[in-house]
Amino acid sequence: MDSSMKSVPSSSSSDKTNFWVPSLESNEIDRIVEETFGGYSDLKMQRRGEGVAIVWFRNDLRVLDNEALCRAWVSSKMVLPVYCVDPRLFGGLENLQCCTLDGLAKRCIVDSIGLIIDSSFEFKLHSLRAQFLIECLVDLRKNLIKLGSNLLIRHGKPEDIIPSLAQTFGVHTVYAHKETCSEELLVEQLVSKGLQQVTIRPEGQKAKSDQKPLNPKLQLIWGSTMYHIDDLPFTPANLPDIYTQFRKSVESKCTIRGCLKLPTSLGPLRVTKGMCFIGGESAALGRVNEYFWSKDMLKVYKETRNGMLGPNYSTKFSPWLAFGCLSPRFVYEEVKRYEKERIANDSTYWVLFELIWRDYFRFISIKYRNSIFHLGGPRKVVTKWSQDRALFESWRDGRTGYPLIDANMKELSATGFMSNRGRQIVCSFLVRDMGIDWRMGAEWFETCLLDYDPCSNYGNWTYGAGVGNDPREDRYFSIPKQAQNYDPEGEYVAFWLPELQRLPKEKRHFPGISYTKQVVPLKFGNTSSGSSRARTPNQRSGRSNTDIRRWMKDSRR
Repeated sequence: MDSSMKSVPSSSSSDKTNFWVPSLESNEIDRIVEETFGGYSDLKMQRRGEGVAIVWFRNDLRVLDNEALCRAWVSSKMVLPVYCVDPRLFGGLENLQCCTLDGLAKRCIVDSIGLIIDSSFEFKLHSLRAQFLIECLVDLRKNLIKLGSNLLIRHGKPEDIIPSLAQTFGVHTVYAHKETCSEELLVEQLVSKGLQQVTIRPEGQKAKSDQKPLNPKLQLIWGSTMYHIDDLPFTPANLPDIYTQFRKSVESKCTIRGCLKLPTSLGPLRVTKGMCFIGGESAALGRVNEYFWSKDMLKVYKETRNGMLGPNYSTKFSPWLAFGCLSPRFVYEEVKRYEKERIANDSTYWVLFELIWRDYFRFISIKYRNSIFHLGGPRKVVTKWSQDRALFESWRDGRTGYPLIDANMKELSATGFMSNRGRQIVCSFLVRDMGIDWRMGAEWFETCLLDYDPCSNYGNWTYGAGVGNDPREDRYFSIPKQAQNYDPEGEYVAFWLPELQRLPKEKRHFPGISYTKQVVPLKFGNTSSGSSRARTPNQRSGRSNTDIRRWMKDSRR
């Protein structure tokens, strides 16, 4: 039975304390939905637009008679439905993520939508209404899936999330229903302002080679009342102060518009690109069986683990490990069984090596406590970091001008996942080439990663930023070298940056003026040719040439 619908007791039940509304079984409700949607479907509806449009769901959690959804579909080739779980609705919960919904539990999760309910906190949104909201979102997702789409649910402020998604997916318009009160209006203004900072290049038949980049638009649509605001016989400023006068006026002078028709399908959905993980213990056990036994990938793990594209270059166990759906001891026992029944080699050991690495940071968090979140890290390193917001946002949104960085950041935003190799590269770029406060990168990973846990995330960031307990400092990953080693034909960057697909493979990593301007020069490397070339000691820290060569050899992994 679908998780969005509670099981309704039969009428013969002696329990008369609960009165379910509606008092229908889930299969009966599904039948009614199918019939209703079918009655409002229009086989003749046609799309007339290009590119991608976002539907920003707010207080309009329905498919039927949703003008924002219909107009987004007509005006585009791809629709991305989005709901933002705004932390301002949940008091002090802005940094909490994930859980279940269970009427008997204090803390609960539904459908992995990234929302916590905990009755020990104060909510601006009452826990009962929060539970109802979750059920609405689960059902909205269910109905969108029936129509070939889905619902992307993000935890964060709309003014942060919507512009970021617009940049990632090249969105030309964000459609949403108009609100009227001050807090909601302020959010609309902030989203609109954020979209003005985003630039996209037109796609499709209407795009011209010399056409200038555009800013995505926020298109607000009236859709919350029976009488449309444009059909009133007076302006809102001249609205009668007496209800009876208002009622008689609209009844005699206005016509109620009919419900909008539905397209038979809302697909395709752009965010199905890349990895799509399924939550839960069942999926976790299925993945272990698939990777170890069905696909027999364990025997080559060490050779493939630094890949970037596709589902099987690495185990992908981390999201389930992070949520506790998968026991690391079970993975260990399965590795040992594999070694006994098939083969024991460096690859089988290396899976255990990675689990030990995960354990290490968990224990480090006990030893060093909150210092793993501090600027100087466990070693209290004193370094001057920049917090340049514009520069950071170019990294966050995948607009640095370096395709290897941009592709990884777009994958993170779209899927909640990034390869281990990619994480090291983008970390190095942020802290070494940009000089940005490493904590900003760690917090963005915390926001996006499906496999986030504080110990591994901040432990790895302190390690990569040179402020961790590991004595090796200045760990640097050369973009030209990394590109040559791990994406030599530019397949990965072209997958996430389609504008590079038309370029020769040897130019995809450094496409020149045909791509976004590079926001900073690399600390090492000539980006025009793709070769790695160190600057002189005077240009850097005054080290000797011998030290430079040794350091570069050790750090370019």
